[in-house]
Amino acid sequence: MSAPGHLRPVPRRSTAELIADQLRSAIMYGSLAPGDQLGEAELAGQLGVSRGPLREAMQRLVQEGLLRSERHRGLFVRELTADDVRDIYVARLAVERTACELIMRGNRGEALARLTPALDRLAEAARSRDRNAMSDADQAFHHTLVSCAGNSRLERMAQTLLVETRMCLTVMQDVYPEPEEILDEHRRILDAIVDGAEERLLDLIESHMVDTVERINGEPPVAGV
Repeated sequence: MSAPGHLRPVPRRSTAELIADQLRSAIMYGSLAPGDQLGEAELAGQLGVSRGPLREAMQRLVQEGLLRSERHRGLFVRELTADDVRDIYVARLAVERTACELIMRGNRGEALARLTPALDRLAEAARSRDRNAMSDADQAFHHTLVSCAGNSRLERMAQTLLVETRMCLTVMQDVYPEPEEILDEHRRILDAIVDGAEERLLDLIESHMVDTVERINGEPPVAGV
């Protein structure tokens, strides 16, 4: 292992990875909307790339579940049904619950150091009442939470799930909670980590996921959750 501060070669990212990042971001923010067809020639022209790496990037997103392939028709941005939304949040609950368990049995101090500025960014976005800024800060908080667990596989799973989450919220902004409500939910999550209250933390994570599904799918809240 290299000593702290030792310079190491920077990993070189392939063109396909960079293209995949751009397409993922376009899907996340709704520039490529659910149901949109991806035209290979048009995209290659817009991105200034050849079709080879573009095809490779699009296949990555098919594997991630963000695009779907229709035989003889091409590739389309996935449309999320109510069942898809529920599945996304059930999967997120499994990932984030496990991440929280690892955090509580590991370095809570590091989690506090990294999540505090993430919560500050969420508070700043709440003051601005900018929905996109709120969504970005919300996503960043949860990505940081999973990252604090120190498990790269959990982090990779969370990354795809968070893109799908943003797809849900982009097309359903009218049911997004009030900024103060979101901020309070995340503050309580951080407080539970600070207090070392694992059971309370896991309950908060579950409530956060279940309540969001019910809100998006237009279901009444479940008492006691």
